[in-house]
Amino acid sequence: MRSRYTAYVVGDLPHLVRSWHPRTRPDDLELDAGAVWEGLTVDEAHEEPDTAVVAFRAVWRHGAEREVLAERSRFVRRAGRWVYLDGDVS
Repeated sequence: MRSRYTAYVVGDLPHLVRSWHPRTRPDDLELDAGAVWEGLTVDEAHEEPDTAVVAFRAVWRHGAEREVLAERSRFVRRAGRWVYLDGDVS
């Protein structure tokens, strides 16, 4: 989760693509160059051998607009690596 947040912060699109399950990854993934990510708080994390759930809040800004993204994300282990499967935004 933290590596994916960092990828959004620094604009590392290749890492986001690699760390997203190919079944659920959008074909036209783009980053918002105007978004400034200001912080990540992991509220809870549960890990099983091949699945994990992470609830987090990420604060971002776009110009004067400030938002908080709250999501409960699901990850799966694929070929020995954790990949993002999907999430529920609240």
